[in-house]
Amino acid sequence: MKTHLSFHSLSLPFTPFHSPILIFFFYLSLFTSASAQDETIVFTPQWTAQAQFAGYYVAEAKGFYREAGLKVKIEHPSATQPAMSRLRAGHCQATTLQLCQAMEIVDGGTQLVNILQTSMNNAMVIVSARGKDPLTQKGAKVGIWSVGFGQLAICMSIKDSLDYQWIRFAQNINLFLSGALDATLAMSYNEYYQLVQAGIEMSDKNVYRFCDHGYNVQEDGVYMTRDYYAKHKELAKKFAQASRRGWEWAAQHPEEALDIVMQYVERDHIATNRIMQRLMLKEVLRLQVDRESKKREFRLRPDMVQLASRLMVEYGMLSKEVTYSQLTVKN
Repeated sequence: MKTHLSFHSLSLPFTPFHSPILIFFFYLSLFTSASAQDETIVFTPQWTAQAQFAGYYVAEAKGFYREAGLKVKIEHPSATQPAMSRLRAGHCQATTLQLCQAMEIVDGGTQLVNILQTSMNNAMVIVSARGKDPLTQKGAKVGIWSVGFGQLAICMSIKDSLDYQWIRFAQNINLFLSGALDATLAMSYNEYYQLVQAGIEMSDKNVYRFCDHGYNVQEDGVYMTRDYYAKHKELAKKFAQASRRGWEWAAQHPEEALDIVMQYVERDHIATNRIMQRLMLKEVLRLQVDRESKKREFRLRPDMVQLASRLMVEYGMLSKEVTYSQLTVKN
C-alpha cells in the first residue's frame, strides 16, 4: 500500500527552527520509512509444499518477515521444474539448494551466495528391494530424482565401481514399489517414510545412509545470485535473520508449526497427510543439529564444502574446485 502524505495531513507546532530544509528532511524520513516496508522478495523452495520448509512458512505466518520490514511471497516450483531455473529467470530472488547442487551451479558459471544454512547433516539414503545390501548390487537399476539431489550417490557409485544404472523419477516411490527398480535414493525425512508407510522393511542390511559412510555433506541452504546479493545486502540479511527466527520458533513449537505447514499443503493440494508431515518435520529439525556441537548452527561448514568439492572433482561432477569463499560473503 502506498503512503500518501501532504503538508496538511500533519499538524506541527510552529517554532523558529521550522525552516523549509528541516521540513523537507522530516517528510523524507517518513517516506524512507514507508518505502522500507515495500521491500519485496519472492522465495522459491526447491520442492513442493512440505514440512521441509516449515521455518519459512512460520516466518511468514507469524509476521517475522513483516517485522523485518519485508514483503515475502513464497512460490513453489512444480515437481519437474528445478527451483534454480526460476532464480536464473528472475522469477524469484532466493531459493533453497543442497550444497552439492549449489557447487555444480557455480561450476557452471552462475555465481551464488549462501545467506543461510539450515542443514548440518546429510539426509540421503539408498534403499534396496528384497532386503539386499546396496553395495552388493553392481549394475542395479537405482531411482534418482529428475531435478537433481543425487550428486554424492553418483560419486559413491563410481568410487565403489558399482556402475549403477540411474533411472530418473519426478517424485514418490511408485517405480520402486512396482518392481521396476532394484533400489532407490530417498531422503530420510521424505521418501524413507513413504516406504515405511508402504510396508517396506527397513534395516541396516538394505538401507545405506550416506552420512555414516564418509559422505556427511550439508544439504539445504538459502541462496541468491551474487549480483542480486551485491545490490540488496540489507534485504538479504533481514530475510536470513527472519527465516532463522522462523526455524527456531518451529523447533520450539513443532505442532503449531505443523498446523502452518498443513495450510500450505492443503492450499497446493499435495498428496500427503499430517502424520507424514510430522515425521518429516521431526527429522528435518534433527538434521539441523550439528553432530559435533549438538547445536543448530545455521552456518555453512568449510570442511564440508571442502569434502564435497574434493569428491565431486575426483569423480567428474565438477570441472574444478569450488571453495567456501566462492559460496559465502565476508561479514
